[in-house]
Amino acid sequence: MNHSYPIQLEISGQTAMWTRPDSGDCPVSYPAPTFSAVKGIFESILFIQSLEIIPWKVEICAPIVYHTYNTNYGGPLRKAGVVKGGGSYQLLASVLVNPCYRLYAMVRLGKKTNGKISVRTQSWLTDTTSPSHAFQEIFNRRLHRGQNHHVPCLGWKEFTPDYVGIFRPGTCVFTDINMTIPSMLYQVFPDGLNSRVRYVYDQNVQIQNGKLEYLEVNRAQ
Repeated sequence: MNHSYPIQLEISGQTAMWTRPDSGDCPVSYPAPTFSAVKGIFESILFIQSLEIIPWKVEICAPIVYHTYNTNYGGPLRKAGVVKGGGSYQLLASVLVNPCYRLYAMVRLGKKTNGKISVRTQSWLTDTTSPSHAFQEIFNRRLHRGQNHHVPCLGWKEFTPDYVGIFRPGTCVFTDINMTIPSMLYQVFPDGLNSRVRYVYDQNVQIQNGKLEYLEVNRAQ
């Protein structure tokens, strides 16, 4: 039977950007990370082809404070004339400052591998009595050691955290935070490994007493 096992971590930093796709060319951050962003944070610590991580809750552990952020963008989405002239595009964004979150997820054997499991991974699965429990143990060990598959980030890659690890005793949930998010991005690649982009949204997402539980978690079960 494919049992699920709980994993959790705390993450904080100077800046975070959980981009609202509907905010256009001057992006604005959601107050809390999306399902997809939380999934990416957990996978930055442990990524295995046969692994499926299902985020289910976020706790907001710092005040929600927005700040204007300016940067010069030099990527391929600039206008053709700007690219030809070697110029940059000045990007204006509304980001979060000094964010802190406690993230919760379940880990289990993946159902959406799309036939992309390597021979080495398949051999490991065959030799392992309880892969899902092993995933939990590997994750906890890597979290304690500070080991990463790649550097985690708070939304945008340049917003690296100043802490990623087990829950700190002094951290507390800001229970006075209550709001409704009319539409929130759920996931960008909901169909598993090497799938195409398919944006999925949740409506009327509730943050109650500083806690957000993802509405569509059952869709991933």
